[in-house]
Amino acid sequence: MAKVELPKKFVSKYPHKFAGGKGQFLRGQRILPKPITGREALPDLVDRVFLAYNAARLQEGCRLFSERMLEPEVTVGMSLAGALTPAGLGSSAVVPLIKAGFVDWIVSTGANLYHDIHHALNLPLFRGTPFVRDRDLRKVGVVRIYDVLLDYNDVLMATDHVLRQILMQPEFQREMGTAELHHLLGRYCAEFERQTGLKDVSVLAAAYRAGVPCFCPSPGDSTIGMNVAGLELRGSSLRVNPSRDVNGTTAIVLDAKLGGRKSAVVLVGGGSPKNFTLQTEPQIQEVLRIKEAGHDMFLQFTDARPDTGGLSGATPQEAVSWGKVDPTKLPDAIVCYLDSTVGLPILACYALARRKPRKHKRLYDRLPDLMEFISKEYWKRNKTL
Repeated sequence: MAKVELPKKFVSKYPHKFAGGKGQFLRGQRILPKPITGREALPDLVDRVFLAYNAARLQEGCRLFSERMLEPEVTVGMSLAGALTPAGLGSSAVVPLIKAGFVDWIVSTGANLYHDIHHALNLPLFRGTPFVRDRDLRKVGVVRIYDVLLDYNDVLMATDHVLRQILMQPEFQREMGTAELHHLLGRYCAEFERQTGLKDVSVLAAAYRAGVPCFCPSPGDSTIGMNVAGLELRGSSLRVNPSRDVNGTTAIVLDAKLGGRKSAVVLVGGGSPKNFTLQTEPQIQEVLRIKEAGHDMFLQFTDARPDTGGLSGATPQEAVSWGKVDPTKLPDAIVCYLDSTVGLPILACYALARRKPRKHKRLYDRLPDLMEFISKEYWKRNKTL
């Protein structure tokens, strides 16, 4: 083989000094990872190998969450879209994050919170396949959530039966917001965990124990809401007031910001939970008329496109125009175009490996005081309509 001499600059040891202004661009981590051996811990793999494309965004998101969002002075809100708890993401990822003090308040679809109750009751869900005939499933009484399968009578209807008994208890016979509704349900779920001998399987139970409020922006859009409506026909006095949730979530963010602290949001998917979490800032600015710039840190997992105009794909840059995200903090706004069922477990593993647990802020316990606080702030600035 003929000998080929390499230019000296390629033979010399990295890093090079680049001339002509190139250095301002060519200064990131060099992309030349060592071969994977199979013995790597996941957090080390993320740091060493996730260097480009959406893998790089995921690494940036993991580091933003672990290094910046989990500082003691930051209040972290998490939104959960879709139905993640049937797929096991509640017990595997959300519950450990709650226990570690890494999530301070939650906004979720009703589906996540309803299906969470199956786990507390020790009613099984099974890994299946999406490639089945749904007519056949219907005939034999099996329900499908993509590739998650559950028994219609022994799981779905059994959960509804228990849920109706709970919702008819005296403590539910009044008006309340969804945070209080889910806190009370969480107390029952914690007791079910105790009775069944299970541990840390229910998001509602974990949130109850840690004082993490769980809000649902569309309380009628789930089987919990369906049963609340059904029991109203039987004379139940339970009424869910969404305005309490709007004011409660806003009070949490306002308390952090006026107290000189920071607000961070982790958006797992999009949809209504995403907007409900982010709209706390426009509520502060438009309705309370308090000068504010937006949330300080933003991390989202989404597979939605921004060009359709749907909120699930809306970028943090777009959110700036609404006052939802502080424009000066856009470097701390990361979108991972990645299925959240992949991104959330990796984020949880990374954070739990890299950070020690935080003290629980127990925001649910503080909600009465926070509601009084936001009422005073509103009247200070809105003496006339």
